[in-house]
Amino acid sequence: MEMRTVFVVLWTTIVLLKLAIAARLPLFVDEAFYWLEGQHPAFAYSDLPGLTAWLIRIGTEVFGDGLLAVRLPFIAISALVPWLVVRLTAREFDPQSAWLSGCAALLLPLLGSLGVMALPDAMLALATVLCLDAGVRLLRGVTHGGALLLALGLSLGALSHYRFIAVIGVGIVALLTIAKGREALRDPRVWIAIATGAAAWIPLLVWNVDNAEAGLRFQMVDRHPWALHADGWQFIVIQAVMVTPLLFAALLIAAWRLRRAPDDAARFLAMSGGLMVLGFFALGFVADTERASFHWPLPGYLALLPLVGFVLMTWPRWLRIATWVTLALGFIGVVGYYAAVSAPEVRERSAGLKWYPSNFAGWDTLADAVREELAAMPADTVLVADNFKIGAELGFALGDPRIRVLDHPLNRHHGRAPQLQLWHLQLDDRAELAGRPVLLVTGANDVKFSALLQRYQTICARMGALPVSRVVNADRGAQRFILSRFDADAKAGAGDCVTPALAYVDTPLAGARVDAPFEVRGWAVKDGSGVASVAITLDGVPVVQAQYGAPNPWIVERFLAGDSRDPAGVNIGFSATIDPATLTPGRHWLGLEITGHDGSVERWAEQPIQVAPAR
Repeated sequence: MEMRTVFVVLWTTIVLLKLAIAARLPLFVDEAFYWLEGQHPAFAYSDLPGLTAWLIRIGTEVFGDGLLAVRLPFIAISALVPWLVVRLTAREFDPQSAWLSGCAALLLPLLGSLGVMALPDAMLALATVLCLDAGVRLLRGVTHGGALLLALGLSLGALSHYRFIAVIGVGIVALLTIAKGREALRDPRVWIAIATGAAAWIPLLVWNVDNAEAGLRFQMVDRHPWALHADGWQFIVIQAVMVTPLLFAALLIAAWRLRRAPDDAARFLAMSGGLMVLGFFALGFVADTERASFHWPLPGYLALLPLVGFVLMTWPRWLRIATWVTLALGFIGVVGYYAAVSAPEVRERSAGLKWYPSNFAGWDTLADAVREELAAMPADTVLVADNFKIGAELGFALGDPRIRVLDHPLNRHHGRAPQLQLWHLQLDDRAELAGRPVLLVTGANDVKFSALLQRYQTICARMGALPVSRVVNADRGAQRFILSRFDADAKAGAGDCVTPALAYVDTPLAGARVDAPFEVRGWAVKDGSGVASVAITLDGVPVVQAQYGAPNPWIVERFLAGDSRDPAGVNIGFSATIDPATLTPGRHWLGLEITGHDGSVERWAEQPIQVAPAR
């Protein structure tokens, strides 16, 4: 089978696979916020230029509300990129190598999964390929078509993401290292194209000027430590995994070998790709390591893909086969992850594991619970979310882009606080709602566990007592939300702050294997009212009442930093004994049912245990 046929079959299969996954994969929290931005049309936003939000709005206006409608424009864009890689490679080098580069583009995990989520990287990839194509055209001589292509690529990139600045900088450096490139940069048509691309940054610059450079400060200053740290070395390992080791090596070898190639096109692509990957590697020693950054070097790989054939053709057959096998396995791994995450049963089984996909999980369950609560409340009830994640996800699920959101560390940490303030969606005080009833949705997993009590107390200061009207435990409590009803006459600061309970099971540990009567020990606190009782549950059913009231001063004084206002003081420990002989062998879910002196009953998150077969 010739490579062209292989490419077409692969492309068709992958596009259909993306469509199937995109129709089922729950909305990622960033996608939800971009949807929210699309419901508030503007030229730029606090976290991004406007194009991503505009595309989502177009998708929903044309195809209706739904997961696939949000993502269709991005799937279409990502489907175009491999064809552009093929066209560039065929024109500049060799038609047979072009289909090989196209297949690599389809299977490259970072690129092959593009479009499954409505993220700016799809348009960023398209803009990068257009600029690379324009660059190699200009090296053969400046034409109106080449300049127009450059203007289009620069404009789309400027409207996509701040990171496109790296593509511009590297591209100029690569052109300056080549005599024909320096000659092209002296042509007025090229500068008109550059000016057109620069003009596309104006909306973002205006937004920053009007908002005290909040977006620039977040992207360039606030989110980065700008201090040396050792985590940068992980870049090589992470990129080798995400690109697959053998293809990663082939791309780097291509960049090194062809950096001084006599062919200007090959040299330009090698310099562009090599400098891009090297630049992000160096940046990794001083930049943000908390949020996902493994996809940042993708523009560099796009520049190197047309050159990969020069390396693979020199490798022995067994090594080429190994490259394609590992590449296919890498693609299957990434796409398989999205497919698995889209299945509710997989998300539930992964509860308690490190790779639990919290940003994809629990939103449908939460939305159903919120609908039920709102249906039982007055028509003028105001829905309030604890943070931007909950507000955006509920906004999409309920079709409401005006959900009020409390000030939260997450809003600032992700650069969304300024935008919420501009939309007048940030709620700073209960008094702003003019006495209307409220349904507040609080995320119990959105701050560190050690800071959760302080978060509850902060909400109390703004909203009043924090009654537990309903607990939503999605995926056995891996995603946990507290729903609180406030009547129209409730006032902030009135009376003692009664918070949701906090609890922890010290033993057995999650995943522990038990084969003899075992003790369940832990602690539970509830500010304001205190804990009346703790019941141990297995698979959601209470099985034994725990003895509550054992002293645990370390938790109160150190872990809770003395902030606990539970009337029990330090006497917050509980214990109970369970005989596994009464249970069927296999996996069971151990949990707690906490009853407060205020009458509230809260189910705590569950954790798995393994019951060994009877001997």
